[in-house]
Amino acid sequence: MHLFVAMATVPSPVTSISPPKSKFNEKISRFETLNPPQNPLSLLPKCTSLKELKQIQAFTIKTHLQNDLNFLTKFINFCTKNPTFTSMEYAHKLFDNISQPDVVLFNTMARGYSRSNTPIQAIPLFSQLLSFGFLPDDYTFPSVLKACSSAKALEEGKQIHCLVIKLGLNHNIYICPSLISMYTECNDVDSARRVFDKMLDPCVISYNAIITGYAKCSRPNEALSLFRELQVKSLKPTDVTMLSVLSCCALLGALDLGKWMHEYVKKNGLDKYIKVSTALIDMYAKCGSLEDTICVFENMSIRDTPAWSAMIVAYATHGKGYKAIETFEEMRKAGVQPDEITFLGLLYACSHNGLVDEGWRFFSSMSDKYSIIPGIKHYGCMVDLLGRTGNLDEAYKFIDELPIKPTPILWRTLLAACSSHGDVELGKRVIERIFELDESHGGDYVILSNLCARAGRWEDVDFLRKLMNDRGVVKVPGCSSIEVDNVVHEFFSGDGVNTVSTSLHKALDELMKELKMVGYVPDTSLVFHAEMGEAEKEISLRYHSEKLAIAYGLLNTPPGSTIRVVKNLRVCRDCHSAAKHISQIFDRQIILRDVQRFHHFRNGECSCGDFW
Repeated sequence: MHLFVAMATVPSPVTSISPPKSKFNEKISRFETLNPPQNPLSLLPKCTSLKELKQIQAFTIKTHLQNDLNFLTKFINFCTKNPTFTSMEYAHKLFDNISQPDVVLFNTMARGYSRSNTPIQAIPLFSQLLSFGFLPDDYTFPSVLKACSSAKALEEGKQIHCLVIKLGLNHNIYICPSLISMYTECNDVDSARRVFDKMLDPCVISYNAIITGYAKCSRPNEALSLFRELQVKSLKPTDVTMLSVLSCCALLGALDLGKWMHEYVKKNGLDKYIKVSTALIDMYAKCGSLEDTICVFENMSIRDTPAWSAMIVAYATHGKGYKAIETFEEMRKAGVQPDEITFLGLLYACSHNGLVDEGWRFFSSMSDKYSIIPGIKHYGCMVDLLGRTGNLDEAYKFIDELPIKPTPILWRTLLAACSSHGDVELGKRVIERIFELDESHGGDYVILSNLCARAGRWEDVDFLRKLMNDRGVVKVPGCSSIEVDNVVHEFFSGDGVNTVSTSLHKALDELMKELKMVGYVPDTSLVFHAEMGEAEKEISLRYHSEKLAIAYGLLNTPPGSTIRVVKNLRVCRDCHSAAKHISQIFDRQIILRDVQRFHHFRNGECSCGDFW
């Protein structure tokens, strides 16, 4: 008898089953013919889709095994293995048909939801588990805590933490790492640290969780301190450890430390992991060593999409736009599919090299050719590209007509372009759009205030300064860092203006005199205080953070060595000019990483070609 004829005489399955059009039904028919219909589970390994699973379930109904707990458990396992909304919905219907589910089934469902797009569904399931009188075990808590992490459900996570303590499981080696991850994913890394500190003997997995948390929260120094502690305890770091530690080196721009980590990776055989090699590419690129970046990439035996994308982004951020595009063509020839990051690198390359036509071509091909939906960062690159090339009205229209709600960062990108091109009126329109979304960012007021000051509109300048004061908005100070002998030194703009002069400040004063002798002229037009004289403005420029860091590098590194500086904001035009002169006078390469890109200064020129 045909399977679906037989189904007409039995109760309906959990969901209606449409006649299959695949060859899978032939497998069932052959199975019925050659074997007595006793064990439908033998078909499960051949199952490749939910549709085929439903056919097997229909077969269990025919053979009167539809309520067998073993079969239902297997079906639920299949649905939760690679969870989708549809598969989890089906799994839950199967689960609800079980009169007395055990804790293993609860765990399976919770694990499925934790890895799905609806992780919050694991929370009411957990409540149901408790209402049935079951005690959660070592597998229950990690799954439900992971669900809280994915859903950013901090309050629910805290309640579960309380239950963990109540049950005396707060030192459990399986649960504690999940608690740490939950808190860090919910941006409460301090609570995560308290959990970690109370562990009696944390394992490498617990160290990985807290180190990763600090790295994600941009607190690299704490993460690196824990990595050293892990080594002291003779615990062996894993590939997960190194991914986080390398990202911390990248955050700090600490090249020497990053090179040490690279040697550690090779010594311990961790470079066999593609993700670790990709992290090395990212680290070297962000630490300013494009040569090391290329070396790691070329030595990779297997390159996946993230590896190619990391290399493209590296070329783009170092001002090698054409090389980034060339690498993309090589990627295509290698048969590797691009992703969102690939196109982010390509659009970044176009924006920092003024390649408008190429930028539009890549942007269009994302959706038209590769079915990749642009994200907010892709839109930001297009606004930056149009803004840098002077197409300000087109950029405004582009933002205004986006299919998604613009974020403040998009409008800020355009505001910066208005400042670069001196368009006061459009700048005022743009800041109104920013204030509709966020009026707490000090940089917005400063950019427009400086723009108005350059145009001599001092009433607007006074109004913006008063508005900042009334709203309690504070300007973020410029901060630059430099690594010397494995120690990262930080400098803030203004250090030395109102303090007793130190050897560094004296050296910087002498340096400025030397620069003037070879043509450097302080750009005092960048200091927008009408009450300040030229001498005061010059002193204000002199103690910018990047100049202090470069001067420190000249004093404390060997002649001829590269000076590497990281700045938290965009480098100003005056410091850009000074760095070019310093590179020529002292025959030094200076690599300055600001918030937007890398500037490679050598022989009096910059890699950006002054298009920055």
